[in-house]
Amino acid sequence: MKNIVAAILCGAFLLTGCSAEKPDKVASEAHSRDIFAMDTFMTMKAYGENAEGALSEAAVKITDLEKLLAVTDPESDISRINSGSGSAVQVSEDTAAIIEAGLKYGEMTGGALDITVYPVLREWGFTTGEYKIPTNEEITSLLKSVDYTKVQLTDDRVEIPQGSMVDTGSLAKGYTSDRVIEILRENGVTSAIVSLGGNVQSLGLKPDGSQWKVGIKDPFQPDSEMCIVSVGEKAVITSGNYERFFEGEDGRVYWHIIDPSDGAPADNGLVSVTVIGDSGLMCDALSTALFVCGTDKAQQIWRSEQSFDMVLVTDDHRLLVTEGIADSITNISSMDMEVLSLD
Repeated sequence: MKNIVAAILCGAFLLTGCSAEKPDKVASEAHSRDIFAMDTFMTMKAYGENAEGALSEAAVKITDLEKLLAVTDPESDISRINSGSGSAVQVSEDTAAIIEAGLKYGEMTGGALDITVYPVLREWGFTTGEYKIPTNEEITSLLKSVDYTKVQLTDDRVEIPQGSMVDTGSLAKGYTSDRVIEILRENGVTSAIVSLGGNVQSLGLKPDGSQWKVGIKDPFQPDSEMCIVSVGEKAVITSGNYERFFEGEDGRVYWHIIDPSDGAPADNGLVSVTVIGDSGLMCDALSTALFVCGTDKAQQIWRSEQSFDMVLVTDDHRLLVTEGIADSITNISSMDMEVLSLD
């Protein structure tokens, strides 16, 4: 599972500033819930009289989804698919939905997102912590089973070829944040923000009517932010080469975002991709896929889809921001910010 890092500034979780009218005390009362799940620390904060109960319900949903989607849990839906020996496996509605999304974004990005790349990821040691540089022969052999188009989804049944394996780590937290926001909304919450391992998603505005401020990490100095984006009800999700990596005996650094085309860490000119949009699932999937695609193809997909904004950082220290979000970003890095237009 990818471990995306994005910083929430203090103002994102706290009511700040003054409003023209005194805010309703109940509506502005904050409730929070912390949980460790999906191998990461998660924080949720919601406001209002129904917030506490809604957060409890959301925490249960997170735990339930982890049990369904964990590739290392032998009883999860994902493990049952992987051990199905080529037979169709019945799965939950949530698992079917996330598999369907994986296939959708795989097609949208020309295979840059491939939910069957797990055997290669595991061979590099990114799922076990036992890092190694696979031989060309090992990668070539494993790539024979990597092909998302061979995954068959029929209603609630999933079938993959024998020898193939799926993993939804590139979509799981985004899907989960969507479900959390949905639960909060159904409970009458109108103001909330969640950070699921750095995957940030908000509901409504702050109780005082102002926007949320989310810091985006500087990939060249991961302990610092490079920019701050102000958003309303949006998901802000980042993938970068600084998140999970190791240094090989050859002195090179290898990161966990694998290019399905060659089985190696994606090295197509980008070091960080942030996707901002209405859906956490979409932003999670695309932040990984566009990192694999590289600068030019990422822009092509953005111009074609026009359903999200993005912040790209190139390996030659260029900060590229799409025009839809440019006015909402404060650049605090040493890089000049370039605005990408649809024209």
